[in-house]
Amino acid sequence: MSHQKLLVKNARGHGQGVVNVLVREGVIMSVSADEPTTSDDVEVVDVGGDLLCPGLIDGHLHLDKTLIGLPWMPHSAGPTRQDRIKNDKSIMPTLPLSVEVRASNLVRQAITKGTTHMRSHVDVTNEVGLDSLHAVMKVREKFADAMEIQIVAFPQDGVVSSPGTIDLLESAIGEGAEFIGGIDPAVIDRDPVGQLDALFAAAERTGAGIDIHLHEPGELGNFNIVLICERAKALGMAGRVTVSHGFALGAINDATFDQTAALMAEAGVSVMTFGPGSSPMLPLKKLAVAGVRVFAGSDAIRDTWWPFGNGDMVERAQFIAYRVGYRRDDDIESTLDLATYAAADIMGFENYGLEPGCRADFVTLPAETLAEAIVDPKPRSLVIKNGRVLARNGVLEDGLS
Repeated sequence: MSHQKLLVKNARGHGQGVVNVLVREGVIMSVSADEPTTSDDVEVVDVGGDLLCPGLIDGHLHLDKTLIGLPWMPHSAGPTRQDRIKNDKSIMPTLPLSVEVRASNLVRQAITKGTTHMRSHVDVTNEVGLDSLHAVMKVREKFADAMEIQIVAFPQDGVVSSPGTIDLLESAIGEGAEFIGGIDPAVIDRDPVGQLDALFAAAERTGAGIDIHLHEPGELGNFNIVLICERAKALGMAGRVTVSHGFALGAINDATFDQTAALMAEAGVSVMTFGPGSSPMLPLKKLAVAGVRVFAGSDAIRDTWWPFGNGDMVERAQFIAYRVGYRRDDDIESTLDLATYAAADIMGFENYGLEPGCRADFVTLPAETLAEAIVDPKPRSLVIKNGRVLARNGVLEDGLS
């Protein structure tokens, strides 16, 4: 539930002086240098000049896969994607904590980092059926006042090569998932046209959006991006289709990139990046010039695929800035936009921002500038969702533990 009345004093807006933010019934009523007159029932929090930032958005993670809450488990997967899938299948059924418990642990941790919105891919396969989906949906309901969670039904085993998966994906949409996922149509299914035709047909039947994992490199990955754009354009799905990762965009030649980026912009296909450690990085400035919308996510957070990650989207912005070689403050600061305003626009979160009338979902950052906050992330001094204080100085408030 939202706090009835809240006044956050002595915050600093980006490029502004000190402001005071008045919240009522979960909505920002005013952002002003003048301190409003308030009654005794208003909770007042003085943040001492910390920076004001809208709630952070994690555009891509896997709540069902995290190992958060378990003792440290050394990474044991082989080097290929198929190795990781096989390793994941062997380990996940043996874990002593359920999907619901582990996912809840990660949501709580993300809240302390200032995340108020996220999109989670959840395995929907013949082996697990809809069990993981149901668990994550319980988590979504449990944290509904503290975190907005979109769900992607993710066919990790493929589609064409795994008969019955399309029916499961459609059932997942019927039960509350918003997006149909996909994965490497050539490498996993060895049938790009078959997988993509099936996914887009299912999306058309159910009204779902699409968010496809695409790790495939170079010309192969680019070929599949083109196929995705062609289908998105033909079905009028502008703004409802995402390519997650899209490593190929960082490895193709300039002429091919220009053609593909133009097609993506025309079809309204966005792309998500997590600042990969070894795969090609997206050319962010070239994509912006071409009109391709980009947002950011964590991807794997301490799971069987990847031992790193903590759900901190400010730190994720740092990784992205580092990977693309940004040094100037304005460039560094632009990476946080991928986890705030750009993400909200692409993912369809309404009434988002720091203007009067927006939902009171915001975080305060102990730093002089946004660039400093990104380069040297510190615990968030305040995390607010729907006008309710959820965490202070990196510690959850009572009721969320």
